Amino acid sequence: MPDLSSLALFAVAALALLIIPGPAVLYIVARSAHQGRRAGLVSVLGVQTGGLVHVLAATVGLSALVMSSALLFSALKYLGAAYLIYIGIRTLLARDEEHGIDLPMPKTQSMSQLFWQGALINALNPKTALFFLAFLPQFVHPERGPVALQTLTFGLLFLCLAVCSDGMYALLGGSIGTRLRSSKVAAKRQKYVTGGIYIALGVGTAAVGHK
Repeated sequence: MPDLSSLALFAVAALALLIIPGPAVLYIVARSAHQGRRAGLVSVLGVQTGGLVHVLAATVGLSALVMSSALLFSALKYLGAAYLIYIGIRTLLARDEEHGIDLPMPKTQSMSQLFWQGALINALNPKTALFFLAFLPQFVHPERGPVALQTLTFGLLFLCLAVCSDGMYALLGGSIGTRLRSSKVAAKRQKYVTGGIYIALGVGTAAVGHK
């Protein structure tokens, strides 16, 4: 098992990385701004559930297998990118009715849909697999016990810290969304911002190169 000093050092390094907004944060803020803080927080839980897939994969060595195969890596990369782009296009094409007038607003989704959408997006994101493969081993020391157990411990700690960090961004996104919804003009434009973020995330995922 990792000792307390290793856990503390890992926590500091993880927080330094987590406070920098990345693709997952952009997704969470977009959902929270559109559908409220609760939707953002549910998206946080979904995204980190998807992260758990990569933690378990790293623990049993599957991440190394994926990174060693150009075919498997490309399949995972483009499947995740296609799903993100699909969500973005669907958001851009969605239309809602307000007081008898068609307004181009993103479609509201149930909490369960948001949860599983976030989980799927992160589970299919090869950047997450690359991150855990590169980051976690730096803190694993074979002489301190089973490597798999250490990897799992660090991975779960990272996910707990990510829930806290991303949760703060979700609350921030909810505040932004409240202000946006107070303006009809901003409300009409919101779907384009949200859809654009999804498409940008998809393109960014597709751009990850295999080494």
